[in-house]
Amino acid sequence: MNIAIIGYGYWGPNLVRNFSWLEGAHVKYVCDLSEDRLSKVKAQFPNVEIITSDYQQILDDDSVDAIAISTPVNTHYSLAQAALEAGKHVLVEKPMTDNVKDARALVELAEQQDRILMVDHTFLYTGAVKKIKSLIDSNEIGEVLYFDSVRVNLGLFQTDVNVLWDLAPHDISIMSYLIDKKPVSVSATGVAHVNEGMENIAYMTVFYEDNTLAHFHVNWLSPIKVRQIMIGGSEKMIVYDDMQNTEKVKVYDKGVDIAPNDKDALYKTLIQYRTGDMFAPKIDETEALKDECQHFLDCIQENKQPISNGRFGLEVVKMLEASQLSIKQQGKIIELDSL
Repeated sequence: MNIAIIGYGYWGPNLVRNFSWLEGAHVKYVCDLSEDRLSKVKAQFPNVEIITSDYQQILDDDSVDAIAISTPVNTHYSLAQAALEAGKHVLVEKPMTDNVKDARALVELAEQQDRILMVDHTFLYTGAVKKIKSLIDSNEIGEVLYFDSVRVNLGLFQTDVNVLWDLAPHDISIMSYLIDKKPVSVSATGVAHVNEGMENIAYMTVFYEDNTLAHFHVNWLSPIKVRQIMIGGSEKMIVYDDMQNTEKVKVYDKGVDIAPNDKDALYKTLIQYRTGDMFAPKIDETEALKDECQHFLDCIQENKQPISNGRFGLEVVKMLEASQLSIKQQGKIIELDSL
């Protein structure tokens, strides 16, 4: 299968490397507007057949089966649209687009063209997230009650998107994958200290149909780097710390039991705290991007929908756009169905 990689900046070389290593895949093109970057391709990946700055050359080549897009988010829609219209399968960097209208249009176009549209939500393919998914699906932690994430560090300040659009897609995608419930609304607050209009610290809350709650804290002005998620279940709780080299996922047998304290007055309750053992499950150490690239090829060959397909990517963009609307209105709750 012939693959073209569009964009050879931060993430592009990782895509080239992983597709180059996969059996049955051949990176035919690498495309970038920077001659500097293109000059490095042949030295790093001599098996790449053609390097070019002309995207149209790739679209016109009928031998190209799929295109992986790793460019700034404001270019995703036009590049992915052109690729789908040219009959190519598409893997696009997250977030899929910078607005819901364009994301929905890409989903509809992919379905019309009968092409695979997949979003590069890499964390879904990590051993840690796959293990957490299996624990939740097997009812190991009981009913999910809350999802709480912190993703903070010092910089890098973006000029085209705020901190929510930059950092939150990781955790929003993880939440959407793990929690099999429908989110209904979003509220967000934040402040821009450096670039006017571009919030560098933000807090986002997602409300579900029941009383499940998800909360996200993202920050470009933190003195330390934190990548942590807590998931509370009715039976057990999970802590996922991506900064740890070992034991990234820990399962705690902790919680509360609420029981009637008086048979004649059921409104009186007694809260009993439950504290048990902690265990750290074994996690698959395979590189997530390798699994993701293989999954993309498998979905093309077997004509099946990816885990992070276009509709999944659309839901992530919906929550991001809702957060943008909310943050400009000081936390107003935005209904997702209104988008």
